[in-house]
Amino acid sequence: MLRKILLLVLMYLLVPLSALAEEAAAVAPKIDTGDTAWVLTSTALVLLMTAPGLALFYSGMVRRKNVLATIMQSFVILCVISIQWVLWGYSVSFGPDKFGLFGGLEWAGLNGVGLEPYPDYAATIPHQAFMIFQMMFAVITPALIAGAFAERMKFSAFLVFTILWSTFVYDPIAHWVWGIGGWLRVMGALDFAGGTVVHISSGVSALATALYIGKRKGYMTEIMAPHNLPLTVIGAGLLWFGWFGFNAGSALGANGLATSAFVVTNTAAAAAALSWLFAEWIHRGKPTLLGLASGLVAGLVSITPASGFVGPVAAIILGLLAGVICYISVSYIKPFFKYDDSLDAFGIHGVGGIWGALATGIFATVAVNAAGADGLIYGSAALLWKQFIAIAASGAYSFIVTLIILKVVDMAIGLRVCQEDEVQGLDLTQHSESGYNL
Repeated sequence: MLRKILLLVLMYLLVPLSALAEEAAAVAPKIDTGDTAWVLTSTALVLLMTAPGLALFYSGMVRRKNVLATIMQSFVILCVISIQWVLWGYSVSFGPDKFGLFGGLEWAGLNGVGLEPYPDYAATIPHQAFMIFQMMFAVITPALIAGAFAERMKFSAFLVFTILWSTFVYDPIAHWVWGIGGWLRVMGALDFAGGTVVHISSGVSALATALYIGKRKGYMTEIMAPHNLPLTVIGAGLLWFGWFGFNAGSALGANGLATSAFVVTNTAAAAAALSWLFAEWIHRGKPTLLGLASGLVAGLVSITPASGFVGPVAAIILGLLAGVICYISVSYIKPFFKYDDSLDAFGIHGVGGIWGALATGIFATVAVNAAGADGLIYGSAALLWKQFIAIAASGAYSFIVTLIILKVVDMAIGLRVCQEDEVQGLDLTQHSESGYNL
């Protein structure tokens, strides 16, 4: 009888434990092969945006004596940041939170970043898949800045600047917005795929760099027309193609949200390309292919922060305004202040990123993404105010820290090539190569 009583007691205790174990197994993170395949594909698409997409887009707009040096910048950044991200960049951006400002170094060298899911960031893909996807964002961001100082920075200074900027500007801002515990994330600011983290940080830093390094020799007195527009247009096409990974991939799964982001990305890009084209046609009397490509990129930039939170009609409005706003910035504001942002990194990425972040606060709706918030036209002004704070904080931080980094690099090894090297071109003076042996 005693044995029977003990057996009944054990069965009574073990049955709920077994049920709890089954329940835990049911909710435990599990890798989804479809989600993983989409994120890895998106990672490759974002890589394509930098090299060769941005490399060709920028290189076609410089003079032919600087074509290889411009391509070199995008390709070498891909190599440099791939190492920096593994060693410490990912840990500073997404590692365990420190005061809401940056991640700790617990994940340096990818220590603890394995092949199992990490629910805080992505519950259905390996942690390393999330890491490598985010790495491609870290790669393209400093590459965008290069458009502001094209044709005049020393290659050695460029390398040092890239490492310092990524570590002290990009990585902390990425943690503010996307990292668990980041202060802008906790506040509720929204940035689906990098309007604040990528485009505002790079665009404002580009402006700081253009102001610090000074104008190209002959700027506004000599013709500095793009030397090879077909290269630029091919690059723009590759950027458009890769941007679907940039935005739709940020859903971190093959799901409805990725589909929505894909649709609004294409819609806003087309609308902005057309609005820039017609603004230029009205203003200058002729529509240009460079204008169409520039408007396309402006639309892609502007939809980036909003791509996971807005619907197709909002994307059309956002894109139409993006093309006009960025055209005004490039055609009126830059000539008025006479700064030499060589390839309009600030005029397109900075201004477009700011508009996109504000537009998120206007057009976002939980009907598209329950994890987001309702914007101004859906009855809430709170999100727009949070977006404004995120823009101001990230912009001010990027501008100030970039100037400090530029000063340090300039004092240590010099920032700008000498006048003779600039006249001869960076292809020969920095790399002993020529893009065209005619």
